[in-house]
Amino acid sequence: MEIKVTPELIEAHGISPEEYEMILEILGREPNYVELGIFSVMYSEHASYKNSILQLKTLPRDGKALLAKAGDENAGVVDIGGGLAVCFKIESHNHPSAVEPYHGAATGLGGILRDIFTMGAKPIAAVASLFFGNTSKDRNRFLMDEALRGISDYGNTFEVPTVGAELFFDDAYDGNPLVNAMAVGLVEHDKLARSAASGVGNVVVYAGAKTGREGIHGATFASVDLEEDAEMPSNVQVGDPEMGKRLAEATLEAINTGLVVAIQDMGAAGLTCSSSEMAGKAGLGIQLDLEKIPLKDADLEPWEIMLSETQERMLLVVEPKNLDTVLELFRSKGLEAVAAGSVTDDGFLAVRKNGELLAQIPAEALILGGGAPVYSPAQKEPEKLAEFSTSEIFIPGHGEMLLRLLAEPNIASKTALLAGFNPPPQDGAPAALVPIPAINKSIALSTACNPRHCELDPFEGAKAAVAEAARKIACTGAKPIAISNCLNFGSPKRPEVFWSFAQAIRGMGDACRAFETPVTGGNVSFYNENPHGAILPSPVIAMLGILENPSQACPPWFQNGGDQIALLGEACSTLGGSQYLHSLSGELAAPAPQLDLEKEKNLLLLLNALVEKDLLASARPVSQGGLLPCLAQACFNPEKTLGAKLDFELQHEAEAEYFGESHSRAAISFKTEKLEEIRRLCAEYQTPITLLGKVNDDTIFEVNQHINEKTEHLLQVFSAGI
Repeated sequence: MEIKVTPELIEAHGISPEEYEMILEILGREPNYVELGIFSVMYSEHASYKNSILQLKTLPRDGKALLAKAGDENAGVVDIGGGLAVCFKIESHNHPSAVEPYHGAATGLGGILRDIFTMGAKPIAAVASLFFGNTSKDRNRFLMDEALRGISDYGNTFEVPTVGAELFFDDAYDGNPLVNAMAVGLVEHDKLARSAASGVGNVVVYAGAKTGREGIHGATFASVDLEEDAEMPSNVQVGDPEMGKRLAEATLEAINTGLVVAIQDMGAAGLTCSSSEMAGKAGLGIQLDLEKIPLKDADLEPWEIMLSETQERMLLVVEPKNLDTVLELFRSKGLEAVAAGSVTDDGFLAVRKNGELLAQIPAEALILGGGAPVYSPAQKEPEKLAEFSTSEIFIPGHGEMLLRLLAEPNIASKTALLAGFNPPPQDGAPAALVPIPAINKSIALSTACNPRHCELDPFEGAKAAVAEAARKIACTGAKPIAISNCLNFGSPKRPEVFWSFAQAIRGMGDACRAFETPVTGGNVSFYNENPHGAILPSPVIAMLGILENPSQACPPWFQNGGDQIALLGEACSTLGGSQYLHSLSGELAAPAPQLDLEKEKNLLLLLNALVEKDLLASARPVSQGGLLPCLAQACFNPEKTLGAKLDFELQHEAEAEYFGESHSRAAISFKTEKLEEIRRLCAEYQTPITLLGKVNDDTIFEVNQHINEKTEHLLQVFSAGI
């Protein structure tokens, strides 16, 4: 029975009156129910980026090493030499993870892995960036435990190592966690697969799992506030990592043997998005025959088939001569595989079932960069938070405060939480190094975001997130090359939220241009709100670096008793935005630290030069918690716990120098005989150096007569924090 399209139904599909007028103009008639569903998901924020695209277009997208521009393909593609390229991308799966954290997080990783192998790249690593509310609350602890279990189970079964995981905690994420997953893959240049369809008459192949009712209207659900539950999908997507692994094997074999003309995975908006994007990018059409789609339930309606977000599914374009070979390949892996349609020259996404035409829409009218709506939401700068005075709170002793900070969930060890990963990521390592033996190089991976800094000043906070991600990579000796981003914000309908978003884009762009690290792609996740309000602005930066000589990799932990310890960069003079003040007061403390891009770039170049010349024993970025927590963690060498005797002249208040979070700083250790050459390079790169003390073997952490603690005690507190 045909469902009549009514004003109430249009509103329930999240389509505005203005958008409906656009649809009428595009079609020259009223849409039917199937077409309304197609427009609904494709015009959702999640699929169309309609509120963010004008801002995103201001980001730098060109670079010498890039083989694809941001947005052109499923992930960024970066040349790393020797005929090899790295595909990488970070994406969110926030809304599903708030409802079903295990499946939401698992399918978040599964989806980003598909983006990688869809391009012909073999996944080699994953990194997670996760944000949760106060874990003393049962619901938040449940969300965290289940999300971590979902990611680890999917990654372990898929056999891709999670090499890094960052967790951030704040009350602003109560009931509204952020699950951001980055995946990285390796591909030969000439094996890179493309997503735009080509070849009129070529066959459209459906491969993977049978289609069910999972996640219907999931893209629409991801485009509304969590309290607006009218558009909640009928079922959150459920992943099957074992099938995902088989799908990856079959897909890579099909691509590597030259059987694939074009390919797209089915993620958000499922069959609708994959088919319309493949056709729309190419200026061609695709016809789908729904009676051929493998179904979990025979009674699925056409609109359900088109909008389903069942996981582990791919859409391929193949030449007719290769059809049987492709079908047999996927079926040999125990996967469904059928000829489900064809490429046409009329530009339409045409949907039929048993010959009956159910939908006919110009494909280009559906997609980002084509006919999808574009908006420029109102902006309003919020009232600035008052500066916080330490005179209003009791200040504990420095030793007590160091212990308190090391126990803070945002700083404390995550080793116990990550024990389910196989192998577990190396806790305490600011960046992960992944060897690429074929070219005798390593790639470096990092993520960064301090939402509290972004709340205080989104321009400076986003700028600093890029800088911190780059600093983490430079401390290993690797050179930062490119970024992907995951921009997590509240509702763009709120002018204050969209102002924060626009400012974050501006800050990110400035930093990427300064460091010559172009944006290769990413993800915008709006509507991260619950009945208590919006999350903190959370622009997560995922960065890729290249280490030309893996044997020179610089560790983040002190190595030898007797080594000198020094600070690169200026002493901190502010506590604004710090974990220190938040721990004492529970409040955000203005102003946010300001970042000087020239000083940061000099530090990055200096770190690369120091490592290249084999002058350092260790290097660690100074970030959350400030200098002393950074130095304490440098003592926690997994192979041998060390101590430090620090004796240096304070230039500012002790609290600020010890615990402030200003940027462009790194703590290094080195042999005394290398000091003169290090000083020379610091002068060349216009970066101050301050000698702080020495590493010692007696496992005592001593600071200017202010602190005298056994390192084992510090480590015990650090390890028991969460």
